[in-house]
Amino acid sequence: MRWLFAGSAVLVSAVIFSIMLFVGIQGMQTFQGVSPLTFFFSTDWAPADGRFGAFPFLFSTFALTLLAIALSVPVAVSGAVFMAKIAPKWMREILRPATDLFVGIPSVVYGLIGLTVLVPYLAKLTGETGYGLLPAAVILAIMILPTILSISEDAIRSLPRSLEEASLALGATRWQTIWRVLLPAARPGILTGVILGMGRAIGETMAVFMVIGNAPQMPKSLLDSTTVLTTAIVKDMPNTFYGTTWNHALYLMALLLLLISMFLILVIRVVARRRELK
Repeated sequence: MRWLFAGSAVLVSAVIFSIMLFVGIQGMQTFQGVSPLTFFFSTDWAPADGRFGAFPFLFSTFALTLLAIALSVPVAVSGAVFMAKIAPKWMREILRPATDLFVGIPSVVYGLIGLTVLVPYLAKLTGETGYGLLPAAVILAIMILPTILSISEDAIRSLPRSLEEASLALGATRWQTIWRVLLPAARPGILTGVILGMGRAIGETMAVFMVIGNAPQMPKSLLDSTTVLTTAIVKDMPNTFYGTTWNHALYLMALLLLLISMFLILVIRVVARRRELK
């Protein structure tokens, strides 16, 4: 039985490293046809004409992720505090399963709602097309909300009761205890939830593809059509031939997404280790 487990672990590791190696080799061949400086810093993306500037995709990916996090974190942390310290037990038993239910909804459903409700509403409100970073960030914020909320609530509820009692005994009010004692103490767990939500926001494809507009350009406003790394891969991959610079450039974008995900996983491990040491 021990050999079976060891063999399974070796097989899984080999598959993962093979995928990373294949994507890495394919992606690095991009630089045979275009310089790294042009790929990372040029805003001119016209593959049919041999121009491969991917800076708009990189910029929009990070801008969309940060905007989604900014919209989601205040609501998620407030909800976690409410569910952990304010809501009665019967209400928490309803809210927690309802929150977990949102995690299981397919992303295409979120995208469809965004496409048929949010985009037309923004178009009517602003007179623009309604596509862009703003509707994509709103949809992503809703999608990552349950992840951040659940992990933050667990982090707050796992704090020792004596910490709260000591603060109240010293004369602090309930809100002072929550704001100045419980939230700082639960910060590593909350940060872990934020990083996990960020990882999902960076890797999300279908919902973003349906509402962001998919124009390969730098966005001039929150309602200007643009493209992120994931949607650029989905949109362009069917139009490329294997072995071309265009195809290699898409593999390089996939490699960047892999590296970003690995970086976030390492950050989560560092945060978890610091929490254990405390």
